[in-house]
Amino acid sequence: MPANPSHSLFKPLPLALTLACLGSAAPAMAAETELPPPEQGWRQCAATTDNKARLACFDAWAQHEQPLTPPPATGWTAPATRSAEAPAQPAPAAVANAGSPDQAQGLALPATPTNGGCRDPRYSELSRYYELEPGTDCGTFNFRGYRPLSVSVVAAGEVNQQPYSPTRGYANEQPYQKHEMRLQLSARTKVASGLLTGPTSAGKDSLWFGYTQQSYWQLFNGDISRPFRATDHEPEVFYVYPTDAKLPFGWRWRYSGVGLSHQSNGQSEPLSRSWNRWYLMTGAELGNRWQLHLKAWQRLRENAADDDNPHIQDYIGRGEVRLGWNVNEQNYVGVTARGSLGKGKGSGRVEWLRTLGEGWNGGKSNLRLHVQLFSGYGDSMIDYNKKRTVLSVGFSLLDF
Repeated sequence: MPANPSHSLFKPLPLALTLACLGSAAPAMAAETELPPPEQGWRQCAATTDNKARLACFDAWAQHEQPLTPPPATGWTAPATRSAEAPAQPAPAAVANAGSPDQAQGLALPATPTNGGCRDPRYSELSRYYELEPGTDCGTFNFRGYRPLSVSVVAAGEVNQQPYSPTRGYANEQPYQKHEMRLQLSARTKVASGLLTGPTSAGKDSLWFGYTQQSYWQLFNGDISRPFRATDHEPEVFYVYPTDAKLPFGWRWRYSGVGLSHQSNGQSEPLSRSWNRWYLMTGAELGNRWQLHLKAWQRLRENAADDDNPHIQDYIGRGEVRLGWNVNEQNYVGVTARGSLGKGKGSGRVEWLRTLGEGWNGGKSNLRLHVQLFSGYGDSMIDYNKKRTVLSVGFSLLDF
């Protein structure tokens, strides 16, 4: 905006708006040599008869009137370009917080939140997923995707027809089939933010509540009325603290956290399975191409007489490593390994996700073709001590 307000009414329209409006306007308009002031831009757009040209015209006019705020210039994003039309002015927040402890430590003050929030593609995936910066904040008590919402067809090397517990014995044998359907529902909501990070901090911590439900459905087994073979429930609460530290080979340490999880299948004895655990987690990223997540947990002790699945941590493991690779805009490959040192058990999972279609307003769709290969223990609670190899093919929704 020019320094003299009296000249602002005669600032020319941006080139994109001019071209959009002239593209389908009357010939008389195309012959105009002097462009109208910006406040008349919407009138030109309304007069345009072609639908696509009119939409482009309004988009250009809106961008001219209120451009998007760029993300804060942190260590992992490119700095915002400065307009050549006006000299840079210090932000009010920066002036008000001059000499604050965060500035003394060299931390960047948060910019005005951007329009995209947790879906703004100008931020990294990890920053948007955990809302690690003020510009990626989507508020509290809004439901978001957690683990993928999935429906898939499963083919397994074998199926657990007679589950066994060392404290409950064997269940009745059932003629389950090796091929079935798997359904997964998962969601989370942010309960609070800014608990330990101050209003002038470049990062933003958060407290979350999540819930995941996974079911195996014997859809193709009409002989036993197509029952649900297993359904597991996992509510959890976790806290995430933002970090921004350089690691070797260009990696950046992005978050750390702690959580508490309960997992059970809601069955009565001898099929009952459940456990509680607390965990530590952390994650890093290499650009927007690679992600590394580490997680370690400890089971909360319970009375031996009430324990349906003793030594479950020896089978499922005491921690996991997850590596994700964004091969390109359409394809993602992930590898997850779980285990316990010296126990010789655990599991491995390899998955490929392929983007399908486009999202709202032409953005990237969250719908994926999802192919997964799992081998090991803990595919479900009922199978915590039964090794399985499972191939699944289906569709997943990553967020909503």
